[in-house]
Amino acid sequence: MAGKTENSNFDDGVTVSFGAKFARSDQFKTVFHDGMALVEAAAAYLDGDGRQEARRLKPPHSLAYATHSMRLTTRLMQLASWLLIRRAVTEGELTPEQAVEEQRKIKLPVEDTQPVRDLSVLPERLCDLIKESVKLQEQVVRLDQMLDFNQSKPSDSQHPVGAHFSRLQEAFGQDAE
Repeated sequence: MAGKTENSNFDDGVTVSFGAKFARSDQFKTVFHDGMALVEAAAAYLDGDGRQEARRLKPPHSLAYATHSMRLTTRLMQLASWLLIRRAVTEGELTPEQAVEEQRKIKLPVEDTQPVRDLSVLPERLCDLIKESVKLQEQVVRLDQMLDFNQSKPSDSQHPVGAHFSRLQEAFGQDAE
């Protein structure tokens, strides 16, 4: 039959990895590029203008600046690690098993993503970087859930089609294939 692929068994050992396909996609490349650009922008700000802006803050506000800049740095380092691990798997530098081990060291989400206190007293550029990093974190967390390396292949009873197929086999015997 034209246009039809012969597949008599749904569990023929051939699986399509959404994670592998996604990691090669333009969408992932965009997320990777934007994430790394945000890391660089934050580092440049914190090492440059951010230091000078922090010096002008009064003591309670300077503590808020220090706290939020450390949280920002931690969040971005975790996100960069996640992005680099995903890219390394795609490029064959890590196996999925090695990536699982590396990802155990990463904590996503890094912290509660609720609006941060004292944001109004912080310099505008730091606030913008915090907001951008939280948006990136939310995106990466969603991607991480979709691409979970730890997901094992579902058994027939866990797979919706497999469960129905198993019931058909039970009802009609092995000849149902």
